[in-house]
Amino acid sequence: MEHNKDISRRSLLQLAALAAMAADGKSSAASAESALAGAAAGPAKRWALKAVHASHPVKIDGHLRDPLWKHAPAYHLMAMPVHDEPGRRKVLHEAGTIRMLWDEQYLYLGVELDDSDVVAEGTANGLPDFQLGDVCELFIRPPNETWYWELYVTPDSRQTTYFFPGPGRLGLPSNLRPKTNLLKVAAQVHGTLNNWQDRDRGWTAEMAVPISMLTARGEHFGPKASPWRILIGRYNYSRYLPEVELSSFPELSKTNFHLLTEYCDLELVSD
Repeated sequence: MEHNKDISRRSLLQLAALAAMAADGKSSAASAESALAGAAAGPAKRWALKAVHASHPVKIDGHLRDPLWKHAPAYHLMAMPVHDEPGRRKVLHEAGTIRMLWDEQYLYLGVELDDSDVVAEGTANGLPDFQLGDVCELFIRPPNETWYWELYVTPDSRQTTYFFPGPGRLGLPSNLRPKTNLLKVAAQVHGTLNNWQDRDRGWTAEMAVPISMLTARGEHFGPKASPWRILIGRYNYSRYLPEVELSSFPELSKTNFHLLTEYCDLELVSD
């Protein structure tokens, strides 16, 4: 996958740091965190994203009609930086808003995306959807570890789950094989899908990520555990845009959704 090959080249510093980690014999948790921290210097601002506890399971239908969503803080996706021009960011033509909830079974993502030309050309789950049309991606990793997940939802309610042992292993064929479809996803298109001759209004989507999937290796997840790190990314294809538009929360210093040191804290808010 060319996308991940490019990311792998941009992650050489992470690879070197991980190699150094293995050589110096530090404990795995401390070494992983120090390797990632030393791989790249992120933005000065410390971002956080709050997920509010859900008093009942959220119905995943893509509408975001459950009243619980109204209690979750809204965060706006932000444009990518201008290449080789520090301090400058691209103009974001089509906005996006994200919210998060959680309960003891799932971590929930809800998105509302402006989109003048909704497109999704994938025909099954488990595909590299960023190459096939519009997609919202959730990246999440446990504290003090190198591994992380990349989770997709598309306008036509498709899903993909990727798992990466660490940024220094990006691009390997084993990483590009989608994992079992454990996510619950649904989306609603406000307009028409895959018709470039009209103008659409946007799309909404919901995703439920099983906590059991995230903690299968013994990780701890909950309001009393150390914060996990998270990033929400978006690919937006449209005939009305000058180029494919990428956006994210939190803000990134480079156009690279795999900058693990720049993910923000996920704060689980209890009742």
